[in-house]
Amino acid sequence: MRLKTLALAALTLGSAHAAQAEDLQRAVFAGGCFWCVESDFDAVEGVVSTISGYAGGTVENPTYRQVVAGGTGHREVVEVTYDADIIGFTELVDKFYRSVDVTDPDGQFCDRGFSYSTAVYAQTSEQLEIAAEVRDRLEPTIDGDIVTELVDGGTFYPAEEYHQNYYQKNPLRYRFYRSRCGRDNQVERIWGDRALTH
Repeated sequence: MRLKTLALAALTLGSAHAAQAEDLQRAVFAGGCFWCVESDFDAVEGVVSTISGYAGGTVENPTYRQVVAGGTGHREVVEVTYDADIIGFTELVDKFYRSVDVTDPDGQFCDRGFSYSTAVYAQTSEQLEIAAEVRDRLEPTIDGDIVTELVDGGTFYPAEEYHQNYYQKNPLRYRFYRSRCGRDNQVERIWGDRALTH
């Protein structure tokens, strides 16, 4: 009985240490339709959670209709919480660049307008520097300039509940939208076998 109690105590202590070992950090990316960005990052090892939302603008608690109509200064974004013990920001931002059309300043794929343009909303000065370094490393490897904006911070506003995990809630509609929009085909044209697509 004593051995069983000691083993249980050791297991509990080990779990506590494992929880403390997690170095949870945040990253915010604008990559066009947030349904797709959320789906892409949920597949990345080390990502703990994703939340679709809006960032960069001046309107507090914006709605989807306000953001896509324009004039709010917000983009569709995804807040990514990740375990930095498993994946670093350098690898995360590298994956982000290779999952979008970094050469398009006016939107993404079939979605047009500022709210769908790409950006990295850096949460720290270190993230800002890393995003620039990764951009400068990747740019010479593609045709065209990387126009993805690097933005210093900003308030993140979660999107409406029906947008969260849309690709899981509505898999047929999501797959039809993603295919019709030409997202994966365009990313593959830019990045070739380095493209991150689903």
